[in-house]
Amino acid sequence: MEKEGNPINWEIVLKLFLAMIFGGIIGLEREIGNRPAGFRTHTLVCMGSTLVMLTSEYILDIYHSVTDPGRLGAQVISGIGFLGAGTIIKDGSRIRGLTTAASLWVVACIGLAIGVGFYWGAMLATLFSYIILVLLKKFENHISGVKEYEIHVDIRNDQVVQITNVIAALNIKIKHINMDPGEEEFTRAYFKVVFPPGMDKKTLIDELTRLDGVEVLDEAV
Repeated sequence: MEKEGNPINWEIVLKLFLAMIFGGIIGLEREIGNRPAGFRTHTLVCMGSTLVMLTSEYILDIYHSVTDPGRLGAQVISGIGFLGAGTIIKDGSRIRGLTTAASLWVVACIGLAIGVGFYWGAMLATLFSYIILVLLKKFENHISGVKEYEIHVDIRNDQVVQITNVIAALNIKIKHINMDPGEEEFTRAYFKVVFPPGMDKKTLIDELTRLDGVEVLDEAV
């Protein structure tokens, strides 16, 4: 570690830089998904936990403390739960944000690994976490039948209510609705739905296109 009066320790710079990159990779995926904790939050958590481990090493190196160097890191692992809890939202009967809370905990652990120089472990954890968040999500959606539709809605005629009625009549489960105000008289609605077994998604599209003022623009899987 760096001694007082010595030139800058480039290993410390490298560790903090890697924490910024690895935490940012996970955070970027959350940011793209419009989650409560995104790019900057994950980056800061990872860098902060790395700094904690660097501080522990600094204390041992400079002050020759006999305390356990893992004590500060243990506080990060337990303390990150308070930040993760802030991303968990109860939406009706559903709980949202658990995956984001878990990703915050993981990037904190990645930061601790970087702080002690366990680079391979941190790199593999980042890679596997990204695979879980991106690829396994697509696999999960494929298995569960989750399809997301982007629907252009004329709000003058209260089309959102009509759309939800059509979806309910087809026994399709709505997982999430996001409204994005568009031009003067239109609102863009994003519906994430789960099809019952054996139903063709074209059935839903045909029913929705029969409604006045509704246009199915795109399907995002």
